[in-house]
Amino acid sequence: MKKLILVIGAVLAIASCVEKNAKKPEYGNPTLETIMTRYSVRSYTGQKVSKEQIDTLLRAGMAAPSGMNLQPWRFVVVTDTTTMKAMTPWGADTWIAAGTVIVVCGDTLDNKGQSNKLWEMDCSAVTENILLAAKSMGLGAVWNAAYPWDEFYHMTQKALGLPENIIPMSIIPVGYEQGSEEPKQKYDQSKIHFEKW
Repeated sequence: MKKLILVIGAVLAIASCVEKNAKKPEYGNPTLETIMTRYSVRSYTGQKVSKEQIDTLLRAGMAAPSGMNLQPWRFVVVTDTTTMKAMTPWGADTWIAAGTVIVVCGDTLDNKGQSNKLWEMDCSAVTENILLAAKSMGLGAVWNAAYPWDEFYHMTQKALGLPENIIPMSIIPVGYEQGSEEPKQKYDQSKIHFEKW
């Protein structure tokens, strides 16, 4: 009987330690958990993402808000390494390791052929949606800004054969992360003002 009590006590003690060490969601909400734990991934295993995963990421991107509902976003999904190398003056090693890049482009003209001044904001929202969706799916991704760097976005435009009014805003490599990192703690109360500056 004493042995049984000792065994039960040991099991309960181990269970208690495991429970204390188990990672619990800090924010109690899966959406907030994804937002707060996302970080930029620049090292990939080389394992390819599926077409279904890319489709999900693009659907998430297109769920972004859009000024006047113009939805100026356009996408080019690139898996060809030669094309990746032609898109950047700085080298494409990270992109090639990821295996897939999603180029988020903006149409600078509205549906009447007039200048669309909201395309940058809309495509930024799209980019963030894709990054968060990737994190929620267990994938790594990072925002590479093509625009507003003239040399970078013109190279990308040329490599992808984009029309003049279609500007590559961001290039997002997507893949399986090699290793892991801790997200940066960016909350800074000194940057917050209420009512007035």
